[in-house]
Amino acid sequence: MSTSSEGTTGGDAADGGVRGEATASVTRAAPPPKRLVAAWAAWDWGSAAFNAVITTFVFTVYLTSSGFGDPASTSAALGLGTGLAGVCIALLAPVIGQSADRAGRPVRWLGINTAIVVVLSALMFTVRPHPDFLWWGIALLAVGHVFFEFASVNYNGMLHRVSTPATIGRVSGIGWGAGYLGGIALLLILFVGFIQPEVGWFGVTRAEGLNVRVSMLVAAAWFAVFALPVLLTLRDRPAAARGPALGVAGSYRALFRTVAGLAREHPHMLFFLLASAVFRDGLAGVFTFGGVIAQGTFSFTPGQVIVFGIAANVVAGLATILFGVLDDRIGPKSLIIGSLVAMVAAAIGIFALHDRGAGVFWVLGLALCVFVGPAQSASRSLLARLIPAGREGEIFGLYATTGRAVSFLAPLMFSAFIALGSRVDGGASQHWGILGISVVLLVGLVLLLPVRPAAARATHLPPAAV
Repeated sequence: MSTSSEGTTGGDAADGGVRGEATASVTRAAPPPKRLVAAWAAWDWGSAAFNAVITTFVFTVYLTSSGFGDPASTSAALGLGTGLAGVCIALLAPVIGQSADRAGRPVRWLGINTAIVVVLSALMFTVRPHPDFLWWGIALLAVGHVFFEFASVNYNGMLHRVSTPATIGRVSGIGWGAGYLGGIALLLILFVGFIQPEVGWFGVTRAEGLNVRVSMLVAAAWFAVFALPVLLTLRDRPAAARGPALGVAGSYRALFRTVAGLAREHPHMLFFLLASAVFRDGLAGVFTFGGVIAQGTFSFTPGQVIVFGIAANVVAGLATILFGVLDDRIGPKSLIIGSLVAMVAAAIGIFALHDRGAGVFWVLGLALCVFVGPAQSASRSLLARLIPAGREGEIFGLYATTGRAVSFLAPLMFSAFIALGSRVDGGASQHWGILGISVVLLVGLVLLLPVRPAAARATHLPPAAV
C-alpha cells in the first residue's frame, strides 16, 4: 500500500507540480484493493446523516421552529451554540489529530468519535418542541459538531491509505461525492417516510415533533451502519510502531513547533492552509445561503427549495466523482482555480440577472453546485499529497482549525453586502448577498495563486515531540 510520501508528485512549478501520473514511480504504485476504497467512502456516505439531515435540512430547522420560541431568539441561540462548538474545534482539532498520529490509532479514534456522534444523534429523539428543550437540543448539536470534526480529522488522514499518488484525487472525489449522494438518499427516505405525510411509516405523526425525532433515530442508525466498513477493514499500527503519548501541554508545544516549522521550512503549505480556509468558507456559504436566496430573491416555495436542494446535492455529488479523475490529470491546484473562477462568474450572473425569474437560479445556481464539491475534494487531495507519512492527523487537524478560524467570513460578507445593497438600491437587496460570497471566493482564489505545491511538499516536518 502506497502512502503520500512515496514518490514525488511531478510537474513544473507553473502548473502547481502536483500531478499524480507525472513520474514512473507514481504510475507504478499498486493501487489498494477497491474494497478498501469502498469501505472508506462508505463513511462519507453515512456521515451525510449528520451533515445533511441534522445540521442543514432537518434538525436545525426543527430547533428554530415556533415550538421552541420566537424564531429570532432560537436562531440566535443556535448561532451561539454552534459558534462555541467552532471555538472548541479550532482549539482542539490539531491536538486530537496529533495524538491519534502518535498513538498510531486513527481507526480506533475514528470509531470512538463516530460512536459519540451516533449516540448524540439518537439522543436528539428526546428533544420535544417546547422552549424548555431548546438548549438541550442545541447542546446535543454543538457537542455533535465537535466530535464530528474530530472524526473527520481521523477520516481525512486515512486518505493516503486507500489511494496512491496517482489516484488520490479520484479517491477523494469518490468519498466526497458519496457524501453528497448519501445525504440525498437519506433525505428522500425521511421526507417520504416521516417528514412530509400526515401519518408516516409505522404510524408516526407530527404530534410533539415525532416525525423529526424519529428521523434522528434513523439518521443515527444510518451513520452507524455505514461507518462500520472502514472500521472493520482498516487496521491501526502495531503497538511496537506507536509513539509515546504527549500530555495536553506537550501537545500544544508540539503544535506550535509544527506551525513554526511550516513557516520556516514549508511556507507554501502554510499559505495553502490559509488560502483554503478562506475559499472553503465561501464554498460553505454557497450551500448555507443558496436556499435563502432561492426563496427570498427568486420566490421559490419551501417545496421548491427542497427540490432544488436535492438537485443541487445530486449535481454536486456526481460532479465531484467525475472531476476526481481530472484532479489526478491536471493537478488539484488547477482544478481548484478553475472551479473558483467558474463559481465567481456564476455568482455574478445570478446577481446581474436576479430579476429574470426562477429559471436563472435553476441554471446558474446548479452551475455553482457543479464546482463546490470538486473544489472541496481537490483541496483535501492537494493537502493529502503534501503531508509526510505519519503526520496526517496533525496537519488535517490544522486544516480543520484554519477553516473554523475564518468561518465568520461568508456570513459576515453576505450580511454586509445586503446592507450595502439596501443603501444603493433603496429596496429589496437580498440578491446583493451573493456578491459577498463571491468576494470570499475571490479572496481565497487570490491567496491560492502564489502557492506552489511543489515547494510545499514536506518530506519531513519537525518531530512532534516536546
